Amino acid sequence: MDVSDLRLALFSGNYNYVRDGANQALNRLVRYLLNNGAKVRIYSPKTDTPAFVSAGKVVGVPAIPLPGRAEYRAPIGIPRRVIRDIAEFDPTIFHVASPELLGHRAVSLARKRGVPVVASVHTRFETYPRYYGFAFMEPLVEAVLRRFYRRCDAIFAPSESMAQLLRDQRMNFDVGIWSRGVDRDDIFTPERRDLDWRRIHGIEDEEPVIAFIGRLVMEKGLDVFSDAIDQLQRRKVGHRVVVIGDGPAREWFEKRLPQAIFTGFQKGEDLARAVASCDMLFNPSVTETFGNVTLEAMACGLPVVAARATGSSNLVREGVNGRLLTPGAITAFADALAFYCRHPDSRRAAGEAGRKASERYGWDRVNQELVDSYLRVARQRGRG
Repeated sequence: MDVSDLRLALFSGNYNYVRDGANQALNRLVRYLLNNGAKVRIYSPKTDTPAFVSAGKVVGVPAIPLPGRAEYRAPIGIPRRVIRDIAEFDPTIFHVASPELLGHRAVSLARKRGVPVVASVHTRFETYPRYYGFAFMEPLVEAVLRRFYRRCDAIFAPSESMAQLLRDQRMNFDVGIWSRGVDRDDIFTPERRDLDWRRIHGIEDEEPVIAFIGRLVMEKGLDVFSDAIDQLQRRKVGHRVVVIGDGPAREWFEKRLPQAIFTGFQKGEDLARAVASCDMLFNPSVTETFGNVTLEAMACGLPVVAARATGSSNLVREGVNGRLLTPGAITAFADALAFYCRHPDSRRAAGEAGRKASERYGWDRVNQELVDSYLRVARQRGRG
């Protein structure tokens, strides 16, 4: 069995109606599989206004707006018409990308059909309740996730630190790695730095710029970011803040950081120019399983100040290409940011180290590693 024999049924709660790191990775995977002769069918909520042109054929499943986060949709199951489509497609393997109702039903269907099923882990869902006043629910969420992932033949994390966490949480006995890549040569490169872009936004040429990159949602650590910036201002450390991204918490973030520059959502070359035109990335989030924005910033030559958490701890080398600090340690974050603001030579050296480290991450290589794992899991299921 090789890649051309694969018939993959991919189940995702969000494949193209909101652009984020997870569905960008899924689309790249589908494109890679199709280019190498595999057959793929995607089962996901559909919209008349997708955020981008997606790869592969998408079969719509019913969904409702997610309470409190209407930009996302919650799939509500697999209707009979979709079950018939799955039967006609006759997949050799199921891939489930999120542990909502659609994912649970897909795992049950795979087991009923005797087809191997794997899951990819894209975020730390068990940490979300703490950002909305329900921290007491984290053990329950973790237990639900454990039940879901243990029903899969294998699960895949985007980083070794996340994989080890999943092992420690006893989520599955077969935990592999499906890493992430970055478009270093064509998109994310230090050459994208643009002084005119900075000047248009009122930034002096030598003024140190601290970037936040990502969706503006509270679980990205917006409160920690804001508190650390407050300390820089009280210390009178010269800097500017550029927020690259958009989301439901934008209004809160704008009120919290009234002096910051908000670029809104950016993509492609515009995103790369904005990132490369900053001087450091501050990523206080603990919910990422990999940290795509961290890798993109590294490829652009930016040092990274990040929380010591899954994802970042596999990309950032403490004291080499940035700083890894205790999650929520406001003063320590402010100290690290102040150091890079005041020492441009150290900032440039750390950025260069990050740029070199990013050379190890290519999309074709990481996707082929997942394909190899598909084939291994299928062989194992074939042998019982």
